[in-house]
This record gives sequence, C-alpha cells and structure tokens, in this order.
Amino acid sequence: MDARFLGIAELVEAPAVAVVVDVMRAFTVAAWAFGQGAEKIVLAESLDEALALKARHPEWVALKDGPPAPGFDTVNSPGLLRSIALGGRTVVQKTTAGTVGALAVKEASLVLCAGFVVAEATAQLLRSRGCDSVTFVVTGEDGQADEDLACAQYIARRATEAETDAAEFLRRAGESRAASELAEGVRQGVHPDDVALCLELDRFPFAMAATLEGSLMVLRPVGRAA
Repeated sequence: MDARFLGIAELVEAPAVAVVVDVMRAFTVAAWAFGQGAEKIVLAESLDEALALKARHPEWVALKDGPPAPGFDTVNSPGLLRSIALGGRTVVQKTTAGTVGALAVKEASLVLCAGFVVAEATAQLLRSRGCDSVTFVVTGEDGQADEDLACAQYIARRATEAETDAAEFLRRAGESRAASELAEGVRQGVHPDDVALCLELDRFPFAMAATLEGSLMVLRPVGRAA
C-alpha cells in the first residue's frame, strides 16, 4: 500500500482514499459517541453552523472543543462523553482539527476518521477494500502532531503487516505535546481520563466512515465485515 502522510494545508486535491486522524480528541470522542449509541455524527464547518443545526434540531447533541459554551450540550472530551446516553441520537461535532480535516477531503471516494480506539477496524477496512493508495491526514499542529502521525503510521502498517506491535506508536502518542497539554490542564474542557482513553487501543470494533449526505458531512460506524 502506498501511504502518504499529509497535514491539512498540504492537501492540494482530494485523494481517492483518505484516513483522517485526530487522536486527541475528536475521533476518540466520535468513537465513544457511537459506543454510547449515537446513530450518526454531523461534522460542522463552524461553531455557527453547529449552533444553527442544534437550533433546527433541538434533540441533537452539539459538542465543541474547549470550555462549555451556551448552545452546546457538552465538550470534546471522551471522559465526559462516556457518561452521556446517546441511543439513536445525532451528534453535531465541531473541533479545531479533526472535523476540519474530514471536511477538507469530503470529495474523496472513501473517507475514514480514526484514532487508536478504532485502529484495527480501520486497518481491516482498508485491507478488505483493497486500497492500494491511501492519504493519511495528520490533523493536529499543522500536520506535526506526533500522536496523530504515530496513529496514522500504525494503521498504515497494520493494513499490510498484521503482526505490527503498537507499543512504540502508543509511546510516541503518550509523550506528545497534546498528551502533555491535556494531562497538565493546559487545554480546557478536559477530563482526567482523556489521555488514557485516547490511548486505549482497539476499544471499539468498528471503523468510522464519513460521507456527504446532501450538504452535510456525516460520520457513521462501519462494521469489520464491511
């Protein structure tokens, strides 16, 4: 498999297959939302769009990065989200990096969103689809976030080498700038368990695929057999 690792700003054209990686925390949160029963996640382009969608659909659950804010139900924290029952509900998510990365490749024929919690299922889906060329979008820190790059490299390796050990990739993620900022409380809207939850390998048995549904980019869980 020909794997490329690019930051959002380096995307000059839509790839055929894109895996958008945001470990800390957008797509760990998305996986937890599905784990809590959410039906789908709408990836909003802006805070204003997220609030407008929430206003039109009061039953939807809106979340964002940073501290709590009027109009939003919760924040982009897996530790906080895991206590919210989401059975059958729609989540609206707007984050600094992850949702931006997914929207940047919305024209790709296959868009997967990933973190360590869905790494194996994502690698299996790439294998089952016979993806020969994959662009991994490293969303954090202008493409320099080592937790996202480590996860992307691990998924790429697992897609072709089933015996790849995750230990070194998880170590890099755990020593990343994002992990330190979350652990030290530099970022707002954080639960003490967030870093550990973001580093929980293969917590969920599904991949996550984003597709355009009308004008909206919608993320849904995809089973291993898909």
